[in-house]
Amino acid sequence: MARSQLRVYHGPESAPRRARQAEPKSTIRVKLSEVLPLLTDAVASKRTWLRDFNDDELTISTDLYEVILAYQYCRRPSA
Repeated sequence: MARSQLRVYHGPESAPRRARQAEPKSTIRVKLSEVLPLLTDAVASKRTWLRDFNDDELTISTDLYEVILAYQYCRRPSA
């Protein structure tokens, strides 16, 4: 009987170039446009692994933060 060999999957070979650069392993710089569609799909699909990152902090630009706050204000239901 032939033994099957298991391999660890490290993701697609076409990973973003920024992800392959020599940066500290605990952080990585990527464009929002690269991760937002994937996160949106994960939220819509109710993926449980998202909960693992609930307490993680993100660093975003001040202008994006201001736009998010304005959007949050506009989404509030009227009284």
